Amino acid sequence: MHSAGLVLHPRRDSAAAVAAVLGWATNRGIEILGIADEIDRLDCAAVPVTPAELGSRSDLVVSLGGDGTMLRAMRLADRQRAPVLGVNLGKLGFLAEVDVPDLPDALSAIDGKEFTVEPRLAVDATLRGQTVTAFNDVAVVRVPGDGSAVVAVRVNDQPFVSYAADAVIVATPTGSTAYSFSAGGPITSPAVEALLVTPAAPHSAYSRGVVLSVHDTVALEVLPSSGRLAVEVDGQVAGYVEPGDSIDLCSRPSAARVVRLGMTTFFQRARRKLRLTDSAEIPSVWPGDRGLSGDDLPIG
Repeated sequence: MHSAGLVLHPRRDSAAAVAAVLGWATNRGIEILGIADEIDRLDCAAVPVTPAELGSRSDLVVSLGGDGTMLRAMRLADRQRAPVLGVNLGKLGFLAEVDVPDLPDALSAIDGKEFTVEPRLAVDATLRGQTVTAFNDVAVVRVPGDGSAVVAVRVNDQPFVSYAADAVIVATPTGSTAYSFSAGGPITSPAVEALLVTPAAPHSAYSRGVVLSVHDTVALEVLPSSGRLAVEVDGQVAGYVEPGDSIDLCSRPSAARVVRLGMTTFFQRARRKLRLTDSAEIPSVWPGDRGLSGDDLPIG
């Protein structure tokens, strides 16, 4: 490894994590890069670069924060060679792999190629000539006072299903534990290559979600009876659409790669983060499982 890039949470205190990375790198002659306006507030020794340069020049991208920071790091690493290591600062995230005390050992393991990567699917959404990328989800969401989201889903250029709802969410497997899950969608392994379409608070007779292949072409058409809708990409408003507009969605498997060191599995993280509980008829501790103790529960 010759260089590593840092992506910092905009508000959480990341000074200890940055110091751990810099201390580890100094002993190995590895260059540490950071986005200029992020590292300025820490006055640290990382080399200031633009976001585009960080993605292209890094052999490893290190995300210091939560899942939101991790998603931003994945977008910076999109179409680049660098895998992304998630470092948890505070709350338990699905994408983070290590906590700050474990960071030097994790970096040494990565430098020694003692890790695996987990490919992550992205979805590109084109609306009004603009293309944006999501690793969690693209959602069309009703604007308060403007009426419901009345949306037709077209698959392979054929009408498939229409929804009247508060929102219609198109999620990747990564995003299956986010907005889609809260709207009733399934938890989906990141090893699955698919798009999940989930209506939130549907008013239509058909209220179930659907799972589509990454090889399908998908479009969301805003129907005449719909209100104006916000288009949210990984939770951020990317624009607005109105009746008559259409959003084309294209899947990209393996758009980014997440570092895994074998410390936990996706299913362990999902069970802990979502506080999944079993039927009262099932013993609280399964064979070979220690169950959910107080120490397993997420902070906050």
